[in-house]
Amino acid sequence: MTDDRINLTIDGREVSAPKGATLLDAAEQAGVDIPVICYHEATSPNGLCRICVVDVDDGRVLQPACVAECQADAKVETRNERVERSRRTILEMLNASVNLDQAPEIQQMMAEYEANQARFPGARLREAEVIDDNPFYVRDYEQCVLCWRCVQVCAEDAQFTFALTLKNRGHETSVATAFDIGITDSPCVFCGQCVGVCPTGALKPKVEWGMEQGWDEDELRRSTRRRGKRSGGNADGA
Repeated sequence: MTDDRINLTIDGREVSAPKGATLLDAAEQAGVDIPVICYHEATSPNGLCRICVVDVDDGRVLQPACVAECQADAKVETRNERVERSRRTILEMLNASVNLDQAPEIQQMMAEYEANQARFPGARLREAEVIDDNPFYVRDYEQCVLCWRCVQVCAEDAQFTFALTLKNRGHETSVATAFDIGITDSPCVFCGQCVGVCPTGALKPKVEWGMEQGWDEDELRRSTRRRGKRSGGNADGA
């Protein structure tokens, strides 16, 4: 092992990773797939969702691969019984509290880990009205898994706009604008990056959402045209 490389074993494979690399980085280098929800290549890893946990040296606590750094001579298992049980439980809890109908990647994970969709029958689903307050996208936080991707990409990770934040606590936690102001009154520049990184249907382009609602061409045009400030709100901007 050189000073800038670390040798470890992942699922029985010998891996040499750069010093400071995460277990997720090393696993990808070795061709080992580790599922992720909150992690995205365009945002800083934060270890929120815990779906990427792995077993390091049979430790007492499973480690989130997206933030845990590689350790010399570590033995990492990404699919043993402990890991699979943990991921399955996380998916079952998500399914019990969030509408995942438009989260195909998470649905695929649930099938792969044989998650029981009826495990928590008394759980309370997240409830929220669809927020349609601009011509470009809608926000449906019933489908939000609180991955934090949109907040991060709107902040230091990309746009430096800081239009989105988190409000409340526990089950009531939700993505929001500061003081719940309308998105058009916020610093949002409608770059679309938040929509692009969302893993569910919580953030969706207005045209796509409108088509799902059965809007005709005229309604789509009216609803997705930005109102001109000089026109006093005239949808045609005339």
